[in-house]
Amino acid sequence: MTDFDVIILGGGPGGYIAAERLAAGGKSVALIEKDTLGGTCLNVGCIPTKAWMNSAKLYDHARNSDQYGVKAEAVTYDWAAIQDWKATTVSTLVSGVVQMMKKLKVTVIQGQGKLISPTSVEVNGETYQATDIIIATGSVPVAPPIPGTIRNKAVVDSTGLLAIKDVPERLTIIGGGVIGVEFAGVFSQLGTKVTVIEMMDEILPFMDRDLARRIRTCTPDVDFHLGAKVESVKKTTVHYTTKGKTETCVSDLIVMAVGRRPLVEGWSAQEIGLEFSDKGVQVDNRMRTNLDHVWAVGDVTGRSLLAHAAYRMGEIAAANILDPEAAKKGQLMRWHTVPWAVYSTPESAGVGLTKAECAKQGIEVSSSTVPLVLSGRFIAEQGLSRAGVVTVIAETDSRVIRGIHVIGPYAPEMIWGAASVLEMELTIDDVRQLVFPHPSVSEGIREACWAFPDKKRKS
Repeated sequence: MTDFDVIILGGGPGGYIAAERLAAGGKSVALIEKDTLGGTCLNVGCIPTKAWMNSAKLYDHARNSDQYGVKAEAVTYDWAAIQDWKATTVSTLVSGVVQMMKKLKVTVIQGQGKLISPTSVEVNGETYQATDIIIATGSVPVAPPIPGTIRNKAVVDSTGLLAIKDVPERLTIIGGGVIGVEFAGVFSQLGTKVTVIEMMDEILPFMDRDLARRIRTCTPDVDFHLGAKVESVKKTTVHYTTKGKTETCVSDLIVMAVGRRPLVEGWSAQEIGLEFSDKGVQVDNRMRTNLDHVWAVGDVTGRSLLAHAAYRMGEIAAANILDPEAAKKGQLMRWHTVPWAVYSTPESAGVGLTKAECAKQGIEVSSSTVPLVLSGRFIAEQGLSRAGVVTVIAETDSRVIRGIHVIGPYAPEMIWGAASVLEMELTIDDVRQLVFPHPSVSEGIREACWAFPDKKRKS
């Protein structure tokens, strides 16, 4: 039996960042991963899709560059080369994680880990002991039991889509969440006829409805069918019902993109008495489970299935393992300030509450929405034909900002600043006093704060 201070089950963003922080803090760490370090994000999620998006965006810009005074004739793309670029990007980043583990002397164990007690893990027939265990097993694609989808070569999930050899002429995406909308943007830019079938009455249901509608209407090359329930798939034909009618959609490839679920089975959670459900492993804001010295981070918690949320969860768990007083020093997970980003066409990002969520919680708020055409950089780079808005939501009386939501280029790059606004509980008047670089798209946040309705003066 080999002893470590900490054993981490899962080498995705939450797992490997926790390993980094703990090893840097002097702990002996074992990181167990059954596949490849980097998890879903680096290998078949965030990173490869962004490599695709960059290529698709460059192709789209080249084809439509005339308005900027640049003439590009006979523009084409090479799908094999795009796939090579994706693979190079992934391997470079995975290699970086591997080298970091070696540098920090983290013991990486390849294999399927299973908990045999709250202090021990079995891998490849060997048992490893630790004072603390962090569960970071991640998530897997949801596979609804739709007739005709099992063993149908025309149906793939997001992982299968990333491995395709050719770009389909027609693509049907089942699901209008983040994954579905991002893939729709990529393939529509490459010239594929894309259809998205979404069961809800709007795409991206976590987003402010007005902004979600804007994204949908600003993607005219994608055919969206909302309030549509897929009933079955027969070869390459999707049968769905909408408004009481049965419709069909024929395509060359069908993508199942209805979301992901926490991976709570396969590693003996139930056997050791861990509290969990199909929604994930239960944790508090220190990432502790119901078992002493057993922690959980990332998608497996079901709290926020985002790689950057997993990073922070991993850091919180590591901080509290390294220092029992860490929570008193602010090392707690603040769920309400975790930003989201959708690399759609156009991009979007946000943090905090929507107006609907505020109403549901009984919070009286006001809001302001301004177009990004108020930004000089936006006009210079995008012109008047591109979509872009910023919405700021704040409490009506205190003017404390409760949500900031952006549609437009660079939205994911500047949303961290909006997260800081919520972290520090700044008011509309506080942000009005901040100096934003000019010209920058981020000035849209400042403009939205100045457009926020001022209190009426008492006579």
